[in-house]
Amino acid sequence: MSNIVTIYSLSKTYSDGFQALKPINLQIKKGEIFALLGPNGAGKTTLISIICGLVSPSGGQVTVNGFDIIKDFRKTRAMIGLVPQELVGEAFETVLAAVSFTRGLFGKAKDPAYIEKILRLLSLWDKKDARIQNLSGGMKRRVLIAKALSHQPKILFLDEPTAGVDVALRKDLWQMVRDLRDSGVTIILTTHYIEEAEEMADRVGVITNGELLLVEDKAILMQKMGKKRLTLQLVSPIKTIPQELANYGLELSKCGNELLYTYETQARSTGITSLLNDIRQAGLKVGDLFTQQSSLEEIFVDLVKDAQ
Repeated sequence: MSNIVTIYSLSKTYSDGFQALKPINLQIKKGEIFALLGPNGAGKTTLISIICGLVSPSGGQVTVNGFDIIKDFRKTRAMIGLVPQELVGEAFETVLAAVSFTRGLFGKAKDPAYIEKILRLLSLWDKKDARIQNLSGGMKRRVLIAKALSHQPKILFLDEPTAGVDVALRKDLWQMVRDLRDSGVTIILTTHYIEEAEEMADRVGVITNGELLLVEDKAILMQKMGKKRLTLQLVSPIKTIPQELANYGLELSKCGNELLYTYETQARSTGITSLLNDIRQAGLKVGDLFTQQSSLEEIFVDLVKDAQ
C-alpha cells in the first residue's frame, strides 16, 4: 500500500519559544484509517493544521500524494477535507446551500447529484432545507463532515470528530467513517476517546508533549505491548496470599475469593503452569479461571505515563 501523506522531520516552535511539535517523521498509507492518540495539548491539532496549510511549520517537509504542502499548496489543499473540532458554520444558511457553497470555494463545478449522495450518506438529506442554526449539535457535526467532503477529497482529517456527541450518534459516525474508507478515502483522525481508535483504526500513533512516541498497526501494538490478566476464582475465600505464592506478584480481590495474575503476552514463559502447581501445593482450590486482554486504553495510559 503506497503512502499518501509523508512527513519528514516536521517541527513547530512558536514565537514565545513554546515547542508544540518536536521533529516528527510519519507516513500515512493510502486508504487506511489512521488514529492519532494523545491527551489535550499533545500536538494533535497543530500537526493536522500544518498538513492542511493552516499553520506554518518551523522546520521539515510534508508531501501529499507527492506534492509539497507549501510549494504546491493549491494542489495539496484540494486533496484534503478537514473537519475541525469547533462547530462553526453559516448559521443562517440551509444545509444544502452551505455544502454546495463550500464545493464552489474549491473551484469545483456544480454537481447536485454528488451533493445529494453525501447528504444521504450522512443522513442529512431530509434536513437539506433546514437552517444550520436550528440543527442539533450532532447534526451540525455531520454538516461539517459534508462540507469537508463536498469537493471530493482524497484525504479526510477528522479532529476530535465525536467530541460532545452522544454514544448512539458516535457509533453512527464510526460506521460512516468506515464507509468512507471503503469508498477509497484515507481517514486521519485525532481523538482522546480510546474506544474510538480501538473500534476503527487500522494503525495508531501516540503523541504527547509534541513528540510522536510510536506508530504501529493496532493489532500488533496490542499484541506486543498488551498484557493479560488471569483471574482465578477460589472455592473458599482467603484473607491473605500464602507466602509460597509471594514471587508471582498476585493481587487478592477485596472479597478474598479471587487471585489476579498479570503476565506479558510476548513472554517466553507465562508462568501459569508453575503458578497453578504452587496454588495446589498451598492447599488452595480453584473453582474457575478466565483471562482478559489489556485494552488499547491501558497501553496508551502506560505509554504517556512513561513519557512524562
